[in-house]
Amino acid sequence: MDEQGGPLRVDPIPTLLHSDNKAIRYFTGRDLLLEDPGPVDTLWALPIVRGILRKQQEDGSWRYPGRNRQIYTEINYDLLETFRQLSILIDKYGLDLRHPAVEKAAGYLFACQTDEGDIRGILGTQYMPYYHGAILELLIKAGCGHDPRVQRGLQWLLSMRQHDGGWIVPMQAVPAKEKTRETWSTPPIPPDRSRPFSHLATGMALRPFAAHPKYSQLEAVTNAAHRLKSRFFQSDKYNDRKAREYWLKFQYPFWWTNLLTGLDTLSLLGFGPSDEDVQRALQWFAENQQSDGLWLTSYELSRRTRPSAKEREAMLWVSLATCRVFMRFSTSQPH
Repeated sequence: MDEQGGPLRVDPIPTLLHSDNKAIRYFTGRDLLLEDPGPVDTLWALPIVRGILRKQQEDGSWRYPGRNRQIYTEINYDLLETFRQLSILIDKYGLDLRHPAVEKAAGYLFACQTDEGDIRGILGTQYMPYYHGAILELLIKAGCGHDPRVQRGLQWLLSMRQHDGGWIVPMQAVPAKEKTRETWSTPPIPPDRSRPFSHLATGMALRPFAAHPKYSQLEAVTNAAHRLKSRFFQSDKYNDRKAREYWLKFQYPFWWTNLLTGLDTLSLLGFGPSDEDVQRALQWFAENQQSDGLWLTSYELSRRTRPSAKEREAMLWVSLATCRVFMRFSTSQPH
């Protein structure tokens, strides 16, 4: 990775290529070695993909398996599960609108879009700009970027910014003692725009803009990205995932805002490695590689001598995503 990906102590590519996971080997060859591994739809027949597709409902959704759906009937748990399963199919196995299951899932997601333009339901009737952004990112990656419903969703996100240019989840500003069962079925609470942005919400809201070639060029998006990187390694202003340690809890497919998702977004928006905040974050990754070139998904794992098989696979996916970021920054121009 030194030639293409920056100053890493250990080249992670050999470890990635020796993975038992065919998808990890495929994307390592395609994205890191710049080889042609053949059409991505060869991954669509993998047993894990077929297993996910078998559970898709007729309306395009996936049914949430937990008990909470019976307890909190105001919450659309199937929307949450559909986001989770679709992110696996798109980000790990490269499915897109050419596959009928993705087209059906997109139809379900759009059915959850309100007249205002936002996708809603995971927080009941309340606004959810962070999940809305993450869902739009998936739809754009799947090939829906030109769909007018996606464009309307992006415009809604732009209209929901705070005065400082970032985003909050409006419910974050409501004291816990004031949140009742009825809150999740009442008219949505508007954001108090005078409050400081949340980096949790801003990181997730920025991701669809970074994925969209037209909207990624907007000055408002660049300004929000500056806000996000200014918070690297700091506590959030709100209670959800507030502690600084959450910057170092990684997942793939991406979910919550962390140091890796932040760098991924900045690399797609054209920020360069000479940016002071970017440089500091890249240096953290360079200094925290494991001996095999990979990165832990949570630095709580370092207290244990050996990760489980599931944790090991998660490390491989996170490390692949990290290498993509280093590749982009190695060829980027200063913003």
